[in-house]
Amino acid sequence: MSEVGGEESATVREFVSHLIELRTRLIRAVVAVFAVFVALLPLANHLYTWLAHPLLSKMPQGGHMIATEVTTPFFVPMKVAGLVAFLLALPYVLAQIWGFIAPGLYDHEKRLAFPLIVSSTLLFYIGMMFAYFAVFPFAFGFFANTAPQGVEMMTDIDKYLSFVITMFIAFGLAFETPVAVVLLVKLGVISVPQLRSARRYVLVGAFIIGAIFTPPDAVSQTMLAVPLWLLYEVGILVAARMTPKTIPVDKTEKLPNLEA
Repeated sequence: MSEVGGEESATVREFVSHLIELRTRLIRAVVAVFAVFVALLPLANHLYTWLAHPLLSKMPQGGHMIATEVTTPFFVPMKVAGLVAFLLALPYVLAQIWGFIAPGLYDHEKRLAFPLIVSSTLLFYIGMMFAYFAVFPFAFGFFANTAPQGVEMMTDIDKYLSFVITMFIAFGLAFETPVAVVLLVKLGVISVPQLRSARRYVLVGAFIIGAIFTPPDAVSQTMLAVPLWLLYEVGILVAARMTPKTIPVDKTEKLPNLEA
């Protein structure tokens, strides 16, 4: 009985130590995000101006954005500063998460998990940059040029922020396609030949996703659908290189005569 009780107490102590470590790493992550947020507070208005530049640059001369709520001019730049702070501190946050889960992984799991975490983070950043520098100018130019005569384009800053965040998430997740494809193959959920045979369906699905998450113009939809499909192809290539090739067995080959 004493041995059983000792094992149980050891298990409880180990569990409590994991909880303490998890709490410590979460506190470090929150403190890092908050510290970056505080450092960015003096630049909050400039950050929003930078975020709104793709729309402001496409507005007619004299066009401007508006705030429909009394507190919006204060809180919206704070939200932008918080978003930028999280993105800047994300590598440190992921490092804390990795430091917590890595000791419980086998070596082969570490070799798979670490590149996936790093690549998924970089691809999400690239997706957001693609949306800001490539998609926004086309989309906002389309909206500005299609406004009826006599209608002045004035967008609420809070609604603009919500729209931008939605687009960032959509393109960031779309650029995660190679990571998702490789992970599904490595987990044995689907095979590379099955992925190749599903190309036509993925292409149709990519345009459907583009129609749902982007503005209602063909250019913006295509600028999400085409990268999504191309990244799917990249995922297939990477998964094929990571999948060990099996040597086909010739069933017609005769077995040696063991009796001889």
